[in-house]
Amino acid sequence: MTTDKDSIPDRIAEVRFELRNGIAFITFDHVAARNAMTVGMYQSLKSICEDLSKSSTARVVILRGAGGKSFVSGSDIAQFSDFTSGDDGILYEEGIDAYLAPLANLPIPTIAVIDGMAVGGGLAIASCCDFRISTQDARFGVPIAKTLGNCLSAGNVAWLVAHLGVNIVKRMLLLAELVTAPELLQQGYLLAMYPAEALESEANQLAEKLMKLAPITQKSTKQVLARIIKNNLPDCSDLIRECYGSEDFKNGVAAFLDGKPPVWTGK
Repeated sequence: MTTDKDSIPDRIAEVRFELRNGIAFITFDHVAARNAMTVGMYQSLKSICEDLSKSSTARVVILRGAGGKSFVSGSDIAQFSDFTSGDDGILYEEGIDAYLAPLANLPIPTIAVIDGMAVGGGLAIASCCDFRISTQDARFGVPIAKTLGNCLSAGNVAWLVAHLGVNIVKRMLLLAELVTAPELLQQGYLLAMYPAEALESEANQLAEKLMKLAPITQKSTKQVLARIIKNNLPDCSDLIRECYGSEDFKNGVAAFLDGKPPVWTGK
């Protein structure tokens, strides 16, 4: 996962929830850090989705970043400074998988509304949603190969490959590219692009359309697809341990926090 380097304590770093007329609205609000996710925000997202899975009143979920400039720019990396071994990385990636699983497994349709960046954890959250709409200038990626030097879990990679395809995932992870919204619209990852001022109304119209359809069919379809993607994942803990336990990762975190370019040694 990547992050915003402005990972300093802010007055607001929260996930807000509201339910209106059968539509659940989840808003990532950490504007000072372009909505980078803190641990507390991930925990809130998990709790909200667990509650929604038991709700009989919510029929659709709309997720959006506050501030109009970013969906989610990544994860707060201050925690990485305390990592002492590769095992810390394994626990971290297992935690991310656990935080996002309730969103991916929600029995009701989900819509990600993206203006600005959907990077690292933001890309993972957007990919857990059933539909994505964005502005034309939105960008998507996981540029950890030029920022932190960490890696993703097998489950995270499998989910991204299922939604984006191997070639785009390789560009994001190996070349650290940020891919444009028009390309991802053509590829099918995005359902549609709209001007920023139209995103809210278009998301609401899509939600209304989804609410008119058979909810049990939607539930079974979503969960069959989720089980197919997650079926028989390999154990990649050795690779995660090597990556998070490397000198490159330690140096990458330190350089990122200092605002300096990292120097990779392959050790």
